[in-house]
Amino acid sequence: MNITEESFEIDGQKLTLQFGKLAQAVDTSVYATLGDTAVLVTVAVGPENPNIDYFPLSVEYAEKLYAGGLIKGSRWIKREGRPSDYAVLTGRLIDRSIRPLFPKTYKKQVQVVVTLLSVDGVNDPAVLSAIAASAALTVSSVPWAGPISTVRIGYITSSENKETELILNPTENEEEFSSLDLVVSSTKDKILMIETKANMIKDEIIQEAIEMAKKENQKIIEFIAKVSKKIGKKKDIVPDEESYPEILKLIKGKYAKPVAEVVKQTAETAGSEDKMIHEIVSSIYDDLEKKYDTKQILATINKNNYETIKKNILEKKTRPDDRKVNEVRKLNIEVSVLPRTHGSALFQRGQTQILSITTLGSTTLEQLIEGPEGKEAKRYIHHYSDGPYSYGQVGRMMGPSRRAIGHGALAEKAIEPVLPSVEEFPYAIRVVSEILSENGSSSMGSVSGSSLSLMDAGVPLKKAVTGVAMGLVSKSDDDYVVLTDIVGLEDFAGEMDFKIAGTSEGVTAIQLDVKNKGLTQKMIKDIFAQAKKARLEILDSMNKVIDRPRKEISRYAPKVVVLTPPQDKIGDIIGPGGKNIRALIAKTQTEINVDDDGKVTVSGLDRAKVDEAVAHINNITRVIQVGEEFEGEVKRILQFGAFVEMLPGKEGLVHVSKMGRGFVKNPYDVVKIGQKVRVRVYQIDNMGRINLQMIQ
Repeated sequence: MNITEESFEIDGQKLTLQFGKLAQAVDTSVYATLGDTAVLVTVAVGPENPNIDYFPLSVEYAEKLYAGGLIKGSRWIKREGRPSDYAVLTGRLIDRSIRPLFPKTYKKQVQVVVTLLSVDGVNDPAVLSAIAASAALTVSSVPWAGPISTVRIGYITSSENKETELILNPTENEEEFSSLDLVVSSTKDKILMIETKANMIKDEIIQEAIEMAKKENQKIIEFIAKVSKKIGKKKDIVPDEESYPEILKLIKGKYAKPVAEVVKQTAETAGSEDKMIHEIVSSIYDDLEKKYDTKQILATINKNNYETIKKNILEKKTRPDDRKVNEVRKLNIEVSVLPRTHGSALFQRGQTQILSITTLGSTTLEQLIEGPEGKEAKRYIHHYSDGPYSYGQVGRMMGPSRRAIGHGALAEKAIEPVLPSVEEFPYAIRVVSEILSENGSSSMGSVSGSSLSLMDAGVPLKKAVTGVAMGLVSKSDDDYVVLTDIVGLEDFAGEMDFKIAGTSEGVTAIQLDVKNKGLTQKMIKDIFAQAKKARLEILDSMNKVIDRPRKEISRYAPKVVVLTPPQDKIGDIIGPGGKNIRALIAKTQTEINVDDDGKVTVSGLDRAKVDEAVAHINNITRVIQVGEEFEGEVKRILQFGAFVEMLPGKEGLVHVSKMGRGFVKNPYDVVKIGQKVRVRVYQIDNMGRINLQMIQ
C-alpha cells in the first residue's frame, strides 16, 4: 500500500491531502482535511460507451449528517435520502470548475464522488471539496489539464476602524457579517468559474475580489502540481478529433442554404428547427449512401454551424439573429397577470418567456433545512420550473433537475439582498418561476420576473433586480467579442455563459461557466462594463411597468401580525393545557403560533378576524392600572359577587360590597349573566387578581 500525505497552509489553516489509503478500488482517491473539516474524493474511470457521443462526466456530492454528529430528525427515516439542494449546488460548483479542462474528444466515463466526512463549523466543505477534486484529477490517469484551485472571498466591515476589506475564506461566523460571498475557481492564469451573492456591491470591488482569489489560488495550484510530480499517474491517450470531409463538403455546398436557415430559425425560435434539421440529416444520409450514421452527420452540421457563427461574430460583428453584439432582445413585461394569486408578472425577452408567481404566508411556513451543520430556516424560497414544453418538445414531467435547482438558487441569491427584514415584513415568501419558453438565459429572466412579481405582491423590495447573460467568442486572449443577452445557439457556439444580476446600485449575484480555458482580467472588465449597460436598460423597461412595490398586499393574501409579549404573559395567552389559545383560534378562525423565542404570530385571510385576535392577545398581555374604567360583561355569579370580563380573556371580581351604595345581600338582585356593566379597577392584589367596583 503506497500512501502519500502532503500538507499546505491556507490563511492559517492546515490543508492536508492523503492519497492511497482510502477507497483503493478506484483510479484515484484523496482524503482531504482543512482544520477539522474532512472529505473523501474518488475518481473512477469507466470504459467508453460507443452509444454516447458526449463526454459522460458526473460529479456527486454526498452529504452525510454524521459529519456534524447528527441523526436525521425524521421519526421514521434515519438514512439520508435524495441529495439536498446544497449538495446538488456543491456538486454543480465542482462540475463547472473542472469540466472545461477535459479534452473534447475524451469519451471515457468519469465519475467524481465527494463524500463529506466531518465538518468543524469553521472551514467551508465546498471549497475543500473543490480543491481535493482538483488534486485527485491531477494525479489520476484522466487527461485533465489542471490543476485548478477554488477559494471563497468575503467583504467585511471591521468593528474597530469601520473600514471594509476583502478577506480570504471567511469562517461561518464571519460570513454572517459579510456583504459578499464570492467563490472563484481558476487556473494559474485564468478564471474558470464564479459563484456570487452580493449586497449590491460595485462592479470594481467584485473584480478586485476575483483577482485576489486568483492570486490565492496560484499558491494552492503550485502545491498540487508539486504533489502530482511525485505521485501522478501516466495520463490516458487523448483520441484525435474525428472529421468527415465528405459530409462537410455537402454541408458547405448543396445544403448551405437550408443549413443557414436552420441557424437563423434556431436563433429566433429555439425548438422550431427540429423538423428542418432532421430532413437535412436524412438527405445527406441518403446522398452518401448510408456510409455515415446520422449522429456523425448531425455532429458535423453542428460543428460547422458553431464555427460559422463564431467567424461571423469575430469578423463581421454579425449575430445569428442580426442583433448588435451589445443589444438586448425585445422586451415584453406585464404585472398582475393572474386574478387570484398574491403577485404575478410575465417577463419576456426574445423567445425566453417566464411567468413568476409570488405567494405570501405566515413565517411559520418557513422552510426548515437539515444538514450536517445543523438546521436552518429559509424565509424566502424561489423555485424554478421548466417543463419539456418550454423547449417545444415532449417529455416526461419529473421532479426538478440539477439545472433547475441551480437556476432557482441563482435567482434566489439575486433577490435576497433586496428583501425587507422579517421585522419590516413578517411573511414567508415563495416565488415560482414557470418557464414557458426557453431560448437563452431563462435564469436571468426568472430574476426579472421574480422582482416584478414581488413588487406586484406588495413586498417592499429595496430595489428592482434584473439580470443578463453574457457570451464570448475569441480568436485569442486579445482578439475577442463580448455578446450581450445570448440566445441558446450562442451559448452552445460560444465560450462562456456569464450571468450577472443586480440593481441600479450594484451586483447581487453572478454565475460563470466557461467552455474555453478561462477568462483574463481584461475580458472580465469588459464583460462587467457591457453587462452593466444592459442591466440598466432592462431595469428602465421594468420601471416603466412598475417602479415601486404596491402599497398594500393583495386582498387574497393572508394578514400576518407578529407580537412580542412579555415572557411572563406567554402562559396567560396559551392557558392551561392550551385552553385559551385553542379557544381564541376557534373563535377568530385564525392561525396562532408561539415560537421558542416567545414571539406570537397571528395570521388569517379575514383581516377583521386577525385584528380581533391581535386585540384579544394584547388585552391579555396588557398591564391593568388601578383607576382604569371599563365596560364589561358579567360572566359568572357567585354568592359573594360577580366576575366581569372587562377585556377579552381578562376578568375581575366585583364583590357584593362594591355593587352599589347600599348593602347587597344577593348579587342576583343586582346583575345577571351577560349583562353589560360599567366597572372601575380599585385594587390589584399581590397575586395579580383584579378587584372591581361597579359605577352607577
